[in-house]
Amino acid sequence: MNLLRFSRSTAIACLGAFLFAPIAAAQEEPFRPQAGKFPLLEKAHAYRGELVFVDHANRRGSIRVEGAGMFYRNDPHPFAMLPYGIVCYHGAPADLRDIPLGTVLHVRGFLPPDPKLSSVPVLPVDNKVKDANHNRGAGIFPAENHVLLLEDEPSHCRREGKVWKLQEIEIQNNQGMIVARRETHEGGEAETQAETMTFDAATRIWRGRERLAVEELIADGSWPASGKKNLDGQPVLLGISWKPTPGGVFTRFHISDIWLDETAIQRAAANQTETHKAFIRSRWMPAWVDAVEYGKFGSAKVTATLFGGMDESLYADFKVGDGALMNAVENNLKHTHGAYGPAHMACKGPILDVVRQDGEPPLGSSGIQIQFETDLIIEGIRPGRVVRVRPASWPQVNVPREEYLNIGSANSEERFPTPAIFPKY
Repeated sequence: MNLLRFSRSTAIACLGAFLFAPIAAAQEEPFRPQAGKFPLLEKAHAYRGELVFVDHANRRGSIRVEGAGMFYRNDPHPFAMLPYGIVCYHGAPADLRDIPLGTVLHVRGFLPPDPKLSSVPVLPVDNKVKDANHNRGAGIFPAENHVLLLEDEPSHCRREGKVWKLQEIEIQNNQGMIVARRETHEGGEAETQAETMTFDAATRIWRGRERLAVEELIADGSWPASGKKNLDGQPVLLGISWKPTPGGVFTRFHISDIWLDETAIQRAAANQTETHKAFIRSRWMPAWVDAVEYGKFGSAKVTATLFGGMDESLYADFKVGDGALMNAVENNLKHTHGAYGPAHMACKGPILDVVRQDGEPPLGSSGIQIQFETDLIIEGIRPGRVVRVRPASWPQVNVPREEYLNIGSANSEERFPTPAIFPKY
């Protein structure tokens, strides 16, 4: 009898373990973004580093990630933008081509959605905790190299409501060091410890609509000609870069820009916004397809969500009743179908509806869904796939060869760029 009880209890325990094992395994599966769903920013891995390489046509590049060791020893770390990934520069929308090499950027990244199609090296999922060695430290090669948000320092501060408060300056021959701390606008507990950064005569200083030089701040008494001065926590925004540092310092960043007031940074943001608006109007608005309702003889109604991070005036150009063109693109947003420009094989038709969702959309989404009707649907416009859309009011131009796939000669490597271009150090 005892043996029978033991056998039954053992069988029940084994059955329970068998049934719940898949659930436990699913819970342990690392998170990866899925097609058709915008991942939450809170699930992204955060790091920062210096932009050292850009392949703008394929929306990828390399960053020297900051660690605890010698920064200059850190190998460039490849990254790729997600199709809906957002780039911000000077507090405004941007493209990778807009950001100078050497700029220090904040990154929010995820594991590759589909490792087989990754255009950058796929790394072990626990790479962010591995120690690169005592000279470099851990975290400099995170596997989360598919980026949702890439932003420079002023963009990061403006999004999070923070400023840099200048504590002290030490200067000699128009160059020197500034001690500063990143804090909230209202003050209170600092986000980080005070950081010492270099500046020199090439550092750009912006006040109102003026661009000033270091020597001009010396002339008006704001900064000393030499020696040290307490800056009393003066709130500013900083552009941060990196350059080789003398004195054997492991990690010390460089100040490329200082914005002294709100007018100055708003002007910088306005200039960058205009640059990006012109870019999007010539390359078309990216979106992904939510649904396709097929009609007769190739006709279809397409519902698509426009990607986020753009200036509001671009979204305002999508109006019910206006004509539009929709073209299939790859995940790097390269146009497909057409050796004679993106409009060559694009679907054409009217915009039937424009709907804004309630509440704050997730990062990457505009929260705007359009319905578009065409009398001839093309391959590539399917649910979950990425497209670009051009309202008829935008100019019809041809994009350069590196930004589209030639339908007649495109090979698999052009359609799915390999990680082979990235050196192995």
